[in-house]
Amino acid sequence: MGDLLQAYNDGGFFMHTILASSLVGIAITVERFIVLLAAANINKNEVLKRINHYILKGRLDEAISAASQTRAPLARIIRAGLVAVKNQGESEEVQTAMDAVALREVPRLEKRIGLLATLSNIATLLGLLGTVTGLIGAFAAVANVAPAEKATMLSNSIAMAMNTTAFGLVVAIPLLGFFGYLNNLAQGIIDDMHESAVATLNFILSNKGKF
Repeated sequence: MGDLLQAYNDGGFFMHTILASSLVGIAITVERFIVLLAAANINKNEVLKRINHYILKGRLDEAISAASQTRAPLARIIRAGLVAVKNQGESEEVQTAMDAVALREVPRLEKRIGLLATLSNIATLLGLLGTVTGLIGAFAAVANVAPAEKATMLSNSIAMAMNTTAFGLVVAIPLLGFFGYLNNLAQGIIDDMHESAVATLNFILSNKGKF
């Protein structure tokens, strides 16, 4: 542990900026994971079954109430369609109402996930910049040193300068992995949401005469 702390201190200013990128990335990862997990853990089939039951019975107000009670993007999309039907909207108006809510809900699921890839790149580049800056300083420092000491001093300085690149990669690789995982999770939720919304829209329109 002491060696790691020493390596961190030897890396200089750029180690702090890389660490800051890491902390921001971790915060985003935790926040997005909680949001996406909440969206994924909704019992979609149970919600749709209850809403479709009321639609089939022609009980529009109860279907709207059931959709309102579920805090999930899919339920809000369906509720918009049901409200449009209640307002005597035509088929196109019902679909437009659902699409409008979907366009608002999808970005909420994808929000900030792309920043993880950006932070990963930033951490890598900061590591490289720290190394290049360290190397420039190392060569400048040994310019006026006795020849016998140059090799030792230069090798030590280069080793210290490489710490920033190593730390940048240590931060960047997990952040890129988190980005891939969360992006895939969000896309799966969105695809499932679109599929269910289209199926429910067709179900609403086919039973519209019962309301």
